[in-house]
Amino acid sequence: MTAATEIAPGITVDSFLDGRVEALQHARGHHRAGLEAVLLAVSLDSRLTGTVADLGAGVGVAGFCAAARCPHARVVLVERNADAVACARQALTRPANAAFADRVRIAATDITAPEAERTAAGMGRDLADHVLLNPPFHPEAAGSRSPNPARADAHVLDAGGLDSWLRAAASVLKVRGDVTVIFRADGLAQLLAALGRRFGALDILPIQPRAGEPAHRVLVRGLKGAGGPLRILPALVLHGDIGNGFTAEVEAMLRQGRALSSVVRAWHGGRGAPSRDDRHEESGA
Repeated sequence: MTAATEIAPGITVDSFLDGRVEALQHARGHHRAGLEAVLLAVSLDSRLTGTVADLGAGVGVAGFCAAARCPHARVVLVERNADAVACARQALTRPANAAFADRVRIAATDITAPEAERTAAGMGRDLADHVLLNPPFHPEAAGSRSPNPARADAHVLDAGGLDSWLRAAASVLKVRGDVTVIFRADGLAQLLAALGRRFGALDILPIQPRAGEPAHRVLVRGLKGAGGPLRILPALVLHGDIGNGFTAEVEAMLRQGRALSSVVRAWHGGRGAPSRDDRHEESGA
């Protein structure tokens, strides 16, 4: 991630993965994607194939970074906000994104819309092999809702809560497809309740600001139509003991697109069926 440059009134261009990805974002009044989106993208094995669906994609940062890292995959961005969709469409025309733009398409629809409407927009059943989810982090009753509708939509869950997001993920995934979700650590019980109705073989990866501190985020991966034990994996630690800089391993993920599995060896990035040997293979981008 690099500093934003304003290219039009209220619109910035932000670079990710050392310039391999550029996204257009609103400077104010909308959610601005960053760390969580890139962590979702590097959670995938770069050698995977098939279709990745980024549900609630916003301006497309997670999906763009996934497409840049996974040259054999196609990506579908699903987003209902017209301003965000417009930013994503314009970003796909930028020269920096030319290497993956033809493998990305946008489904402008609400994940909670009737199935016929979603299908007509390009979000049909059995669409994806992999789903990325960065849902709003806060329940509707928690705290004060932003007066800006676009920012509130991105940060506050609607009445359907996480269940509507996981229902949509299960709908678009093929059998034995996987979903990866990033969420608040203190919302883990809520997330597991929604996941457990539709997904099995859950892996939980805590994300800690520093070693010895409580996790503030979690990455959770599950498989559709598959059983298996729940596993709590070793934590990903973002910062060293001093200062706010990222560790060298995290910096390599954020800048070079190195795989999460290169740092947390037990993490499975979705390439083929999980196995003891497969979990240790990928170390690069």
